[in-house]
Amino acid sequence: MHNGTRNGTGRKRVLVTGCAGFLGSHLCERLIDDGHDVLGVDCFSDFYPRELKERNLQRLRDESAFTLRQIDLSSADLDGLLEGVSLVYHLAAQPGVRNSFGAGFGHYVKQNVLATQALLEEATHRPVESFVYASSSSVYGDTSTYPTAEDAELCPVSPYGMTKVATEDIAGVYHRNDGVPVVGLRYFTAYGPRQRPDMAFSRFIATALAGKALPVNGDGRQIRDFTYVADVIEGTVSAMGAEPGSVYNIGGGNATSVIDIIGVLEELLERPLEIQFHPGQRGDARQTCADGARAERDLGFAPATGLADGIARQLEWTLALPGQKIPVSDVSAAATRKPPVPAS
Repeated sequence: MHNGTRNGTGRKRVLVTGCAGFLGSHLCERLIDDGHDVLGVDCFSDFYPRELKERNLQRLRDESAFTLRQIDLSSADLDGLLEGVSLVYHLAAQPGVRNSFGAGFGHYVKQNVLATQALLEEATHRPVESFVYASSSSVYGDTSTYPTAEDAELCPVSPYGMTKVATEDIAGVYHRNDGVPVVGLRYFTAYGPRQRPDMAFSRFIATALAGKALPVNGDGRQIRDFTYVADVIEGTVSAMGAEPGSVYNIGGGNATSVIDIIGVLEELLERPLEIQFHPGQRGDARQTCADGARAERDLGFAPATGLADGIARQLEWTLALPGQKIPVSDVSAAATRKPPVPAS
């Protein structure tokens, strides 16, 4: 399902927060391709190096339809930010489960809850057509139902997940009191080109190409519902016309164990990979799996990218970066061998 000018709704001015990040940069490019003007906001936090975020923005900086503003939503004066804006995609957040414990928690509250509240407050003064915000599968924690539907109990097992529940709650408050047309998206683990360096696929690929052992936390049999970035963006764009107050799972239908993911990577690289197991990490859910029925019914969203194809694309993208020693053609040839779909 496509929205924007593809459905004849015309050119709009769209705000994307977290525009220099993994998902935000892809979303900005897609919106510009759809014929919109994009105002991108990012605070360039130090969660990972700024140079990687600047690389994400390479194409966007050459686009006349893109404007960048460096703003910390949690502390800046947002008066006028939404002037002329029709659509909001609020993706900015402090990511990561493990760092949300202990002294780091205050930063998660600031960037995930206070920043969202400030932007919602501004939307009460300058109404928009749709306010789509990023939540996370982390709100479910170790739920007892798989696949997990949106009406499942929210039982986060990390402070990060708790701040995402709070993000949904504060959005609901502004919807009920002020009519802000909020739509929440619970993203299940996204992967693909530009994935954050701390995320599993990025770490596995980097260490495999360096000839080192792949670091695996726990026994490697934990399950994640992996979603390719192009599918995530498709679901995100489709949400712009959703019923205000709704929340949707954006999942890939690729619930797979970490060990099976490594098996796919071995097929692509055509060699075995050494694994180094580490203790399981505090706050990591044992299993995630999205029930996508509501998103398919209301948004027309159904993930289209198979796991092996998606990993091959991320691997090719990584190999094309400066400084990589293995030619892209080597992995492209391996990718054509169609690795088997991993067992869930």
